[in-house]
Amino acid sequence: MTAKECIKGRRSIRKYKETPVSHELLNEIIETASYAPSWKHTQIARYIAVEGELKNKIARECTEMFPKNGAIIENAPMLIAITYIKGRSGYERDGSFTTAKEDSWQMFDAGIAAQSFCLAAYEKGLGTVIMGIFDEAKTASLLEIPENQEITALIPIGYPDEEPAAPKRKPVEDLLTYK
Repeated sequence: MTAKECIKGRRSIRKYKETPVSHELLNEIIETASYAPSWKHTQIARYIAVEGELKNKIARECTEMFPKNGAIIENAPMLIAITYIKGRSGYERDGSFTTAKEDSWQMFDAGIAAQSFCLAAYEKGLGTVIMGIFDEAKTASLLEIPENQEITALIPIGYPDEEPAAPKRKPVEDLLTYK
């Protein structure tokens, strides 16, 4: 699969087969995703694989503001929580910010890691959807996220039980400006 095929073919998957995701396969996906670029090669992204009752508890108790996310999580055989180590991306060694964007580079790096993870999963035949609407504090508590990390996204993962069509894309003329 070429990079273009991977990028154009990946869809957000919200329905999964019951087939579990093997830990060996997940390790391969994480190894591939570890090549995602990061601020000064800080590699701040961390992945937590959640299965079974804890996954279902997160689905029930941490998605009240958007219950459809809870149903998607419960339907998936596995949930990945992406966190990042705070205080590294966007910083100099003395603790000062490198740019006016200050610590917003942390979220940028987490986003690159999430997309790299999803593309690596897609290449292996798995589906994913990146979720941002959930109770971050409660999820972090249930997952016992250390103080030096922040949870950024939840990604249900599994073998797709749907094949959504590609949504319409904006034309290049609307996306690209030359100066």
